[in-house]
Amino acid sequence: MSLLLAPWTRLSLLVVLLLAAGVCVVLYEPQRILSEGWPPGLPVGAAVLLFAAAYGAGTAALVPRPLLNLAAGAVFGIPFGLAAAVGGSVIGAAISFGLGRIMGRDAVRPLLRGRWLQAADDQLARHGFRSMLAVRIFPGLPFAAANYLAAVSRCRWLPFLLATAIGVVPNTAAYVVAGASASSPDSPAFLASFGFIAVSAVAAAIVGWRGRHRLAPAPACEMHDPAPLHPPVVSVAPHGP
Repeated sequence: MSLLLAPWTRLSLLVVLLLAAGVCVVLYEPQRILSEGWPPGLPVGAAVLLFAAAYGAGTAALVPRPLLNLAAGAVFGIPFGLAAAVGGSVIGAAISFGLGRIMGRDAVRPLLRGRWLQAADDQLARHGFRSMLAVRIFPGLPFAAANYLAAVSRCRWLPFLLATAIGVVPNTAAYVVAGASASSPDSPAFLASFGFIAVSAVAAAIVGWRGRHRLAPAPACEMHDPAPLHPPVVSVAPHGP
């Protein structure tokens, strides 16, 4: 029993689980939904909920979110597609965060010895919501990778999920609109959505380049307070009579 609870055993099980999920994704080919659509006969509400659940499981299994967002827009249109994609993003983030925290954190955290890694961990611990919101709005880091890396850090559940629910909306909406208007690639909606995607990618690169200084650890001379300066002691010689 103790062997099964060992940190490296749990991490190995997580890796095996992700590999198995990846094989299932390759065999199932979820991209078929772009051409075949959702199975007919389901009410829209039930189909949206099922799609959101499948979306969440897919992102936890490392399926790229842009593909799922395009599928959401192509199948459900903009309003329902956006709701399904955002809901699925939160579900997938919760699944990945929970798996990473339960099965991988204890094994990986002792390896966080680099100064950059420790600085990133401190940033997520002190400013979890703000840091994750920036990661979601400017998606320079893949969604699944950000989830599992945040799980290893000291970021808390509520800031992580709240920042995910808010931060994924702009980029997700752009992909959903692109998927909904893919049949007319010269339409203003399609062109505007892909223009937003391109601008957000450039903005993510700029923010990542400028934000690297925030993760840089302070120099050793700044890590310790300087020794206090004491005023010189002036002794006054006693005067004779």
